[in-house]
Amino acid sequence: MDALSGAGPRRARCSLGAASPGARAAAAPWARFSAWLECVCVVTFDLELGQALEKSSICYLSFPDSHSGCLGDTQFSFRIRQCSGQRSPWHAEDRHYNSGAPVSLQREPAHYFGYVYFRQVKDSSVKRGYFQKSLVLVSRLPFVRLFQALLSLIAPEYFSKPAPCLEAVCSEIDEWPAPVPGQTLNLPVMGVVLQVHIPSRVDKPEYSPPKPCSHENLLPAPVILTSVHELDLFRCFQPVLTHVQTLWELMLLGEPLVVLAPSPAVSSELVLALISCLQPLKFCCDYRPYFTIHDSEFKEFTTRTQAPPNVVLGVTNPFFIKTLQHWPHILRVGEPKMAGEVGLSFAQGAWGLGLGAPRVLSCGTEVQHRVCSVGDLPKQVKLKKPSRLKTLDTKPGLYTAYSAHLHRDKALLKRLLKGLQKKKPWDTQTALLRRHLLELTQSFIIPLEHYMASLMPLQKNITAWKTPPQIRPFRQDDFLRSLEHAGPQLTCILKGDWLGLYRRFFKSPHFDGWYRQRHKEMAQKLEALHLEAICEAQNIETWMKDKSEVEVVDLVLKLREKLVQAQGHQLPVKEATLQRAQLYIETVIGSLPKDLQAVLCPP
Repeated sequence: MDALSGAGPRRARCSLGAASPGARAAAAPWARFSAWLECVCVVTFDLELGQALEKSSICYLSFPDSHSGCLGDTQFSFRIRQCSGQRSPWHAEDRHYNSGAPVSLQREPAHYFGYVYFRQVKDSSVKRGYFQKSLVLVSRLPFVRLFQALLSLIAPEYFSKPAPCLEAVCSEIDEWPAPVPGQTLNLPVMGVVLQVHIPSRVDKPEYSPPKPCSHENLLPAPVILTSVHELDLFRCFQPVLTHVQTLWELMLLGEPLVVLAPSPAVSSELVLALISCLQPLKFCCDYRPYFTIHDSEFKEFTTRTQAPPNVVLGVTNPFFIKTLQHWPHILRVGEPKMAGEVGLSFAQGAWGLGLGAPRVLSCGTEVQHRVCSVGDLPKQVKLKKPSRLKTLDTKPGLYTAYSAHLHRDKALLKRLLKGLQKKKPWDTQTALLRRHLLELTQSFIIPLEHYMASLMPLQKNITAWKTPPQIRPFRQDDFLRSLEHAGPQLTCILKGDWLGLYRRFFKSPHFDGWYRQRHKEMAQKLEALHLEAICEAQNIETWMKDKSEVEVVDLVLKLREKLVQAQGHQLPVKEATLQRAQLYIETVIGSLPKDLQAVLCPP
């Protein structure tokens, strides 16, 4: 495996790890490249050298296993854990990006995403009889749509002109502006300008393509990506539409789930679609869009000595049916009846854009009605008992003993069916499905948000010269009682056992993750309000008159701590408040004896 990054090509024989601080400093000219990608990898299968590459998980994850039978060009993705002790250091730009990005799209400090373009064609000059090579983009950004589009541009050219192509592409990426949440960026690469909007946590859900930027007269006209991360949910969920709500509940509860698919492309897209079901709630469990028996965590995930971990695994090897037979939920899907890979539709249309008006590309638009006949839903997998799970020849189905808490939304299925009958574009069908899942998640989360907000101390109780009051504890019984008059029934028409669903949610990693994040944000808000109360107090000199030096020094230290937090974007305060806090610190220090001033403000 060759890994090509901003620092130039290098030979890699082990899983990716973080560069040392010295190496990062030496690679300063490639800082813009690093804002998007960790590296670019080329993985070639060699019959004679294959065993020498076994040390690297990324090598196996970059190739479909022998059961997939992928001929031609295929795109898929994977996610791997960074080597222990080699995690990337957390930089200021990471905190800045994460502070503005939706929680589901933040950079991950402990995992890498791999985006793969794999080509397998017959080649009589090779001993094995096939040319097999993958081009892989490794990043900590979950921008699957953007990097798939980028690969569709780069890979075909690279396979004909290897080294010069990648060198030029890396140099172009190093000229890109950094991904800033809320901004629309123009990203030139190989004669094409990709126009993308970087999602922000203050963005409202959009179901139509973004408007092109008009402040620049770009030649060639930009290719507008409707999203950097959203997949075509209707296409991904086509075989499981009747079970979407059951799968949504399994994701909400963080249940272990195996997705057995016929190819890495189907496996990775279905896993990513399942993860996206919970947006805007952050998915707090582990997930692997494509997982193989060679992965370093294979033993950890397949052991029978303890309960299955809270992981969503995407696999293609039927061997996993036997190995993971003890897992509570297994979803097996068949090959979609589709002419051609949807993921490559971008490559087919991108090169002929010329200099005309901006084009808007969205996933799946070129194969809208090839999956099923007009008027019919795609063939649906059946809900089956785990006891019917066989080995190897297991038929497609959702094998689980889980009973959904909520009733199925028959109206949604009717609307999707009506959309097929009227030949509505798949973008429209996806928008309908995405809106349904978003509203379902919001209906579930809103009561939790309202109850959590009620635990915040009142602002009138936050005074300048007293320790701020504590956030009250979350009491599950009190929350459940509040649902009678402020529950999800106010915003959702679905009936069912909402109380039972909340009770199970309290035991899931997602409740723990959601609560920790909300409690952290509320604590930061409390600190910010306290800082504002101190800065708005007009009698700090009066307050200091009857205070000991210890109390005055303690005030300085606390103000400095709050100031550091605020300047690191960890406290939501205005710039004027920060300036006033700095002035207060200087005023307080100036009132102290010279020896203390020297300690607090060393030269």
